[in-house]
Amino acid sequence: MESRQPPDSSSPKLLERVKRRIRAKHMSRRTQTAYVLWIRRFIRFHGLRHPDAMGEPEVTEFLTHLANDRNLGASSQNQAASALIFLYREVLGRPEIAWADQVVRARRGTRIPVVMTRDEVRKVLGHLDGEKRLIAEILYGSGLRLMESLQLRIKDVDLGRRELVIRAGKGDKDRRTMLPQGIAQKIARQIERVADLHEQDLRKGRGWVEMPESLGTKLPNAGRELPWQWLFPAVRTYVDKETGQVRRHHLHESAVQRSVRDAVRRSGVTKRATCHTFRHSFATHLLESGYDIRTVQTLLGHRDVRTTMIYTHVLNRGGFGVRSPLDMLDGE
Repeated sequence: MESRQPPDSSSPKLLERVKRRIRAKHMSRRTQTAYVLWIRRFIRFHGLRHPDAMGEPEVTEFLTHLANDRNLGASSQNQAASALIFLYREVLGRPEIAWADQVVRARRGTRIPVVMTRDEVRKVLGHLDGEKRLIAEILYGSGLRLMESLQLRIKDVDLGRRELVIRAGKGDKDRRTMLPQGIAQKIARQIERVADLHEQDLRKGRGWVEMPESLGTKLPNAGRELPWQWLFPAVRTYVDKETGQVRRHHLHESAVQRSVRDAVRRSGVTKRATCHTFRHSFATHLLESGYDIRTVQTLLGHRDVRTTMIYTHVLNRGGFGVRSPLDMLDGE
């Protein structure tokens, strides 16, 4: 077996190299956070040994530990496996690793999504207000994921065509979806508020937002322009460590999640509804209204129509459209 050179201590720290590679491949910040977490846990699990001195046996041992000792769900196990394969192939330069394709992926169970009725959607929306209500209306009215709605920029809103453009959504795909006519004026007013806030930031020498990695160098000043500002900006600013720019991030997802959770409780809806339930309800209600499943697939941004097919299991057909024998007794 060919011996490998020990890691060069003069090279950038391993986790910094991971972050740089993730940014170079235009992967999301959430993916970066998750991958770094799993790689750090992998290293600690093996007594701080450098991954370059390890391989398939150590990876398998770690993943087995997650499944058997930590009782992690299938999605978390698979994310950990993806992070380690990324580490070895993309960062440590070992694309030939034969074991990567042999890693056993945890099988995810089939879960029927929670879907609210139209009346339940009205009740929950009725207990939301301001930006939080507008975000929930976008989730239900446009079928967005929560992070997709929070990462909308001013330039992604086309009021004339009543469209929203979702940039680099799940799977790094752009797509277009509808902008409901009923909230067009609300969004126009939101854009005006963002413009006013941005003007105040500019007067204070601020006004920056984070730019996509590929455009940060091509358009160095675009991060201070209104079209690139977040549609739902955070209240507080922060100083970017790399550039020294005073930036404003978008609203944090936890703030919306708390508001929706509280609204569900106060509305009296007994289903275990979350922000993502609005997206499930969007898809199901469109299918119930007779829209083609391929159209719904496109609006949701699903790569495979089989992912969209899950919503056919929750259509409002009253027990699969079958009349129960019990209900037939009185008719005989």
